[in-house]
Amino acid sequence: MLDSAWFGGERVAVVRIEGVIVDSRDAIEELRRFRENPGVKAIVLRIDSPGGGVVASQEIYAEVLKARAEGKVKVVASMGNLAASGGYYIAAATDRIVANPGTLTGSIGVIMELANVQGLMEKVGVQSVVIKSGRHKDLASPFRTMSAEDRALLQNVLDDVHDQFIQAVAAGRALKVEQVRDLADGRVFTGRQARTAKLVDELGDLQDAIKLAGKMGGIAGEPRVVETRKRFSLRDVLGNFFDGKISPLIPSGINLKYMLTF
Repeated sequence: MLDSAWFGGERVAVVRIEGVIVDSRDAIEELRRFRENPGVKAIVLRIDSPGGGVVASQEIYAEVLKARAEGKVKVVASMGNLAASGGYYIAAATDRIVANPGTLTGSIGVIMELANVQGLMEKVGVQSVVIKSGRHKDLASPFRTMSAEDRALLQNVLDDVHDQFIQAVAAGRALKVEQVRDLADGRVFTGRQARTAKLVDELGDLQDAIKLAGKMGGIAGEPRVVETRKRFSLRDVLGNFFDGKISPLIPSGINLKYMLTF
C-alpha cells in the first residue's frame, strides 16, 4: 500500500531495510517501483540491520547500482542503530552515506558457522550412516570431525566471498582495494569512526539524509516523503515465527553470511 502523499509533486522515497537480510525481493520491488515513478527524484535507504545472506545483500547492492546508472534518481543511505556487514555492503552502493555518530557499522567480512554433534551422537548411541558420491560431498556434516582438507576447501570459498565484499566496497566508495582490505577484518566502527575511515560521508539522522537526498535530486525546499506502508497478513506473522523459532533448529549445511555476530 502506498502512502497518500504518493500522488503528485516531486518526492523523496524511503525504502527500509531492517532486521536480518534474508530475502531481497521486497527491497528490490520497492526500489524498482520508486525509480520508475517520475515524481520520485531521490531514494533514501534506511538501513537498520546486522546484515544477513550473502546473495540477498549482493542482489540489493546490484539493484541500487542499476538505479544510479539510469540517472533518474539519487540514492542516499541512512544508517540507524546498526548497519553492519551485509547492511554496510548495501549502503556502499549508494551515492552518499549518512550515519548517526553512534551507529555501529563496518563489520566487513564473512562468517560461516557449523556445529559438530559427533560427541553427542556417540553419547546417545546414535550412529550416522552416510552414502556419498564424492569424498567432499559431506564436508560440512555435523556428524563427523571436519578434516584439514575440508576446512581448507571451505576457507577458500569464504575467502573468495570475502574478496567480493572488499571489491564491492572499493567500487562503491571509490576507494583503493588495499584501503578497504586493511579495514576488512570484521571490526565494527561507530558512525564517527567510519567517517574518519571514509566508509561514510556525513553524520546525521534520517531527516538529514532525506534533506540531502532532496537537494541531490534537485528538489527545492523541504522535500516531501513517500514510502510503502507494510501490510502484514497471517502468513507474514506465521512466516516470521517459523523463520525465527524453527529455522535455527534445522541443519542447513553450508551457510555463508555477511553478518555481524556477538
